[in-house]
Amino acid sequence: MQTSTKKKKKKKKLNTSKYLQSRMASYTWAVKQLSLAAMFIAAAAAAATSATKGNNKVPAIIVFGDSSVDAGNNNRLPTIARSNFQPYGRDFPGGKPTGRFSNGRIATDFISEALGLRRSVPAYLDTAYNITDFGIGVTFASAGSGYDNATSDVLGVIPLWRELEYYKHYQKRLKAYLGDAKAYNTIAKALYMISIGTNDFLENYYAFNSQRRSQFTMDAYQQFLIGIAKKFVINLHGLGARKIILGGLPPMGCMPLERTRNLFNGNGCMENYNIVAMSFNGKLYDLVTKLNKKLPGLQLVFSNPYYILLQIITNPSAYGYDVSQMACCATRMFEMGYACDERNPFTCSDANKYVFWDAFHPTEKTNRLVADHLVKTALTNSFETLERAHVCVCVCVCVCVCVCVCGERFIAI
Repeated sequence: MQTSTKKKKKKKKLNTSKYLQSRMASYTWAVKQLSLAAMFIAAAAAAATSATKGNNKVPAIIVFGDSSVDAGNNNRLPTIARSNFQPYGRDFPGGKPTGRFSNGRIATDFISEALGLRRSVPAYLDTAYNITDFGIGVTFASAGSGYDNATSDVLGVIPLWRELEYYKHYQKRLKAYLGDAKAYNTIAKALYMISIGTNDFLENYYAFNSQRRSQFTMDAYQQFLIGIAKKFVINLHGLGARKIILGGLPPMGCMPLERTRNLFNGNGCMENYNIVAMSFNGKLYDLVTKLNKKLPGLQLVFSNPYYILLQIITNPSAYGYDVSQMACCATRMFEMGYACDERNPFTCSDANKYVFWDAFHPTEKTNRLVADHLVKTALTNSFETLERAHVCVCVCVCVCVCVCVCGERFIAI
């Protein structure tokens, strides 16, 4: 009897030991599987990131717009909207006045450099460059231009539709240079930038005896311009463009020229102009949202320079400036273009202390700050988010467990 009881106790002890061993084995297996899953998730995430980064390589930057991004196209035109003379370009590499409306480089130059391309984007009509240069960067922009054809007529410059025609010609030259396959790859993966619109208001709608003001209310004119912007993006997409940045308006009421005119308000910013800029930017943002839903493969991003520029203008010392209400050039109140020449003794000696170079355009330092802001916001965040949304990488841990990384989402299957 005692022997039987001892055997039962021993058997129970053995069963308990086997149970614990079994549980320990299961636990060990589970830990291993979790570790493997973690490793595979990390690998999948890395693969997704790698796939995204691979697609992010931009082979070229292609620019349309006005004086904010013109690098010298107007040098070839019989117009007063030119800046290919000193002191323009005095801080550009080599101290060369290129036709950029600044003391040095402009925003698109800095963006090109940030993309690992050229340090400056050449003008398409500049005979010093050819298709080997344009293959990685080119600007068709013309100072004084606008969405509205009537705006370009004011100063006799290149209208936006003609900029697109130059781009079509560029495509033919690119295909002849690279071959069809490589040219199509460049066209599809290039970054397209559009910076235009300020002149439509300041040089056209608000101009003395403006015909547009008698034809349109302000809201109707904005809608008219939005229609042109929409058509332009659709046409550009039809020609193969996929990554497009559509730029908004700056706080145009705070430009030195407009502040000089605002005598009865202590030369403060023209707030009604700034309100128009914000209203138009809102309409551009809505347009971007609609076109992204409508056009297949399009990655259209709205870039808003309004708030970063307003911060710099209203709090210049925070950015290392001394002056924001006046420009560096000449008397610093109203001069630009030919009125800003090297013989004027009032031009400042250090443009880095000024937000504006002339009465209408920022200094190189300001262009760099705006470009850095754009790269960190509209360029990096927006395009990476759009591209990650289309990248999925799946890895199976075992026959029945798979882990997928789609964009920024982890999915267990």
